[in-house]
Amino acid sequence: MTTAAPAKGNTKGKAKGNTQENASGVGPLLRGWRERRRVSQLELALRADSSARHISFVETGRSRPSEEFLLRLADHLDVPVRERNSLLLAAGYAPRFRETPLDDPSMGTLREGLEQLLAGYEPYPALVVDAAYDVIAANRGIAMIMEGIPEHLLQGPLNAMRLTLHPEGLAPRIRNLREWRGHLLHQMERQIALQRSDALRAVYDEVAAYPVEDPGTDAFAEGTEVPYFALPLRIEHGGHVLSFISSISTFNTPMDVTVAELAIETLLPADPATVKFLQSRMS
Repeated sequence: MTTAAPAKGNTKGKAKGNTQENASGVGPLLRGWRERRRVSQLELALRADSSARHISFVETGRSRPSEEFLLRLADHLDVPVRERNSLLLAAGYAPRFRETPLDDPSMGTLREGLEQLLAGYEPYPALVVDAAYDVIAANRGIAMIMEGIPEHLLQGPLNAMRLTLHPEGLAPRIRNLREWRGHLLHQMERQIALQRSDALRAVYDEVAAYPVEDPGTDAFAEGTEVPYFALPLRIEHGGHVLSFISSISTFNTPMDVTVAELAIETLLPADPATVKFLQSRMS
């Protein structure tokens, strides 16, 4: 793509106009995502089959990117789907990606698929959350773990991070709370660094401020014979200590903002005792 050279003449007025334009156009947004991903203009240009000069012109407002070129840059920068719409709007284009409520009739197949997936994973716990960890759906395994949580924490919308780390939630039952809390906070920190989300930041600030009780000597099941291959969630329930490994799945190449922000978390039993307990309890 070629870019016309700036016209000669009243350069002082032209420069002033560019400064005002750059303050709110697509250029600063694009530069922000590039810097957030720690990618140089040259590296981004090579990825997108362009030139560092053209990337510079787009970021400074001297060149308006085409819709397809802007989406290509967003793809190489792994910009979240919601923010791709923001880039398009800032460049003067219509949003490309819809944001369809989950209760919309067009989402019926998706809802049914999620329900079947969660039910099929029983007796093991599984749930679906959005970008701020609000719970969209959960199976009976999750309901079992949540038994005994105070009613005021179960008022909607349920938030998985709040339920897990709140002093009146699951936190007192988690045997390796400091390790698991550190894992969850680090997970949110990574997401906040990769995307702009006021809702997620608010959840992080809330749960990070919760007091942490001293776990005592249990901390990480010293002397356990189970060879954990990932950090387990070790939680007391009904006089038993259950151990789980968490796995999170998302949708490939989502074309809808709502779908892009869904995540399916499954808790895989990490030892034979947990398998036996869940099978006996949920049979």
